[in-house]
Parts: sequence; C-alpha cells; structure tokens
Amino acid sequence: MDMEVLGQEQSSEQLDLEEISRKISFLDKWREIFSFHRLGTNNTTPQSHEGNHISTDENEDGTGIPQPKGQGHLLSSGLCSIPNPSIISSKLGGLPISLAMATKLRQILFGNTIHVFSYNWKKAYFRFHDPSSELAFTLEVGKGGARSIQMAVQGSIIKYLLFTRKGKDCNFGSLCEISKKEQEQALAVALAGILWAAGAAQKATICLVSEDTYIASTPDYSVDNFTERLQLFEFLEKEAAEKFIYDHLQCFRGEGSHGVILFLYSLIFSRTFERLQMDLDVTTTQLLQPNAGGFLCRQAVLNMILTGRASPNVFNGCEKGKSQETLHGVLTRSDVGYLQWGKDALEDDRLSQVGSMLKTPKLPIWLCNINGNYSILFCTNRQLLSDWKMERLFDLYFYSGQPSQKKLVHLTIDTHSHHWERDQQEEKHGPRRRFSPVEMAIRTKWSEATINWNGTIPFF
Repeated sequence: MDMEVLGQEQSSEQLDLEEISRKISFLDKWREIFSFHRLGTNNTTPQSHEGNHISTDENEDGTGIPQPKGQGHLLSSGLCSIPNPSIISSKLGGLPISLAMATKLRQILFGNTIHVFSYNWKKAYFRFHDPSSELAFTLEVGKGGARSIQMAVQGSIIKYLLFTRKGKDCNFGSLCEISKKEQEQALAVALAGILWAAGAAQKATICLVSEDTYIASTPDYSVDNFTERLQLFEFLEKEAAEKFIYDHLQCFRGEGSHGVILFLYSLIFSRTFERLQMDLDVTTTQLLQPNAGGFLCRQAVLNMILTGRASPNVFNGCEKGKSQETLHGVLTRSDVGYLQWGKDALEDDRLSQVGSMLKTPKLPIWLCNINGNYSILFCTNRQLLSDWKMERLFDLYFYSGQPSQKKLVHLTIDTHSHHWERDQQEEKHGPRRRFSPVEMAIRTKWSEATINWNGTIPFF
C-alpha cells in the first residue's frame, strides 16, 4: 500500500514537472514573438504603455471610448510599438495634477471625461528631418489630428530660424544647413513662445509626465495611465520657460514621449480654463471634434497656437450668427498667418472666409488648410507684406509634410501679369492646371496671381 502511494506521488511530481516545463516552453515562445516585435521587458508591460485602454484606432466601435479588458483583444503590435514616455522625477517640484484639473482638461478637449486620445495622437511627437537633408528645418509629421498642431508649430520654427534668431543670415540657405543643436534650440524657442503668448505674455505652464500616479479611476473619469501622472511647472519669465523646455526637450521630441499631447496640455493650462471660456463661443464648446474614429483639432486650437487666443473662427473681430448670437473671431494680426481653401467651401459664406488679420500676418509665413490637409507656405523676404512693391513678383516655398516630399517646392508668384499671360500659363499644363488646390489657396490671398511651379509637377 505504501509503495502504491509512493508511486502515485512520484507520478504526480513528474506531471507537475512536465506541466512546469510546458509552461516555460510556452513563455519562451511568446518571449520570441515579443522580441521579434522589438518589445523588451525593460520598456513594455503586458498592460501596454497606454494602460488597459485600446486606442480609438483599434476600437471596434470607433468611438474613442476605452474598452474593457478580456474582450478577446490581443495586444496589437501597433499599440505596443509606442515606447514608454520620457519620465521625470516626482521630486522635480512641479504641481501634481488633481482629479478636478484632469476632469476639466477632458471636458474642454472632448466634451466628456470618457474619451481618450487615439493611437495616432499618442505616438505623435516633434521630430525633425535629418540635419544633413534639404528639409533639415522641417518636422516629420504623422497622420491624424495631431498633424495640424505639428504644422502650426512648424510655422513658429521657421519664424525663429528666418526672422528672429540672432547672429545668423536670414536666407533659404541657412535653413537647410542647421545642425542638430540648432534644431533643438529652434523647437524649444518655438514651443516656449507659443505657450507664453497663450499665457497672455504673463506666464507659461509646462506639463511633463512624472514617475508617480496622482489620480485613480472613478465612475466619472477613465484613466489613460498618462494624464494621471502629470506635473505642472509654471514660469513667469519667457526665457525661463524656454530653458526648461530645452533641458527637458526629450519629453517633447522623443519617440513615445506623447510630445504633441503634452504640448496641447501645456497650451491649455497656459491659456487657463477661465480664459478659454471667454475665448470660445456657442459654436465651439470643446477643442477637439470626432472624425473617422479619431479626433481633429477645431479652429480654436490652431488660432490659439497662431495668435495666443482660442478664437473659434477665422474672420476679423466679432460677427453675429444666424440667431444673432455673438461669434468670436481674430482680434489682432499674428506673426504667422493662415490660409484655407476647400473644394466644397461656399464662397458666399462670409463666416468661413479668412479675415485680413490671418491673411496678412506680421511675417510672410502661413499655415495652410487645403482640403483639410495642413501645410506651410513662406517667403524669405521679411518685407513682403510691408512693402506693396514686393508683392508684384516674389517667391514662396511650400512644405506639404507628406513623406514623399524630399525637398521644398519653389513657387514664383506674379500678381501683375496680364490675363492672356495667365491663360497661356494655364493652358501650357493642360485644363487641370487651373484647379491645383495649392494655387487656389494662394489666390485667396492674391486673387489674380499667376503661379509658376519652376519645373515641379503641380500638387492636386
């Protein structure tokens, strides 16, 4: 009897060892799979970097509402490919975010506390092209709603490199010859300048991700394991904000940094919720709008970057809506302007027409919204908009942000050509020539302009 029991115990131990060996083999198999996707245990956890939420792009319902665990979703390689954000020490001295602050932040962005940012937003950051390339001074931009913010910041980067930095020649050649250190300096100056303007030239608030979590999930607030770890740093001098951003630039330009979201958070806190409520009107109660499973920036976000004020509209001053409600437009000329053209836009809709405050900025740089795609136009001649004689014949440079663009497009604008010269120029390239969206956007500023693409095939 004792021998029989002993045999059963040995058999049981053997089965246990076989089970353990099988599980180890199973884990090794998955370790190889994760290794194949370059997912090391040092920077990845089974819960993913974004917490337990599946991003909007992976949601089956496309709503951007966090989905619960255990619904048959395996970790997607796309979501897991976002590395950990750059984390600062909790002892750095910032103000930890509170539940009340996080709730207000969600409300002003999404209109509720349930939605979270999609995958394309989370992976977006500020990354320059290679310093040795012809596009050394331009940012690489991704897809989705974060793209418009990246392009708006690009305008401020060009402003600094061409017109406001000291000790450098302001010409096209200098743009293409900047070093990595000059790229970093330009980004820090641009971000700090935008935040300072949003803070009414009185303060700037910068948000960074800390190692500690300050907010727990509640029935009314869904955590994203990112926002809940914010610390806020307030600066009463622009130069101090600039230095702080430069010292922590990896938090905005590092892969996986969530850099664009951090900048947007910093923009909102710099502007303050109180000022935002005064800036907005009945047409805009939140800063982002749902679109195709993600979120796009409303005009108020772009105007806040360009002008410092979150005006929801592009016309000058204030206008009356259809129900006689007061609508808020742009009050002052900005350094970087704005042009827009859409194939479905109504020309007789006065409220959608860009006003002179944005069309004629202080410097010849424009953020362009062309059929919903954002790009940059600029001129290297600072006097272009201050001397009417300069506007007879001049050059513009166009950056679309598309991965296929390897160098800037050089355009020559002639605003005083005769109509038969325009017809001849258009006929030379066929009937579609006159419908180039880029040209149509330029003609919202210079209505009679003839555009020479200087050998480049026009964009359609």
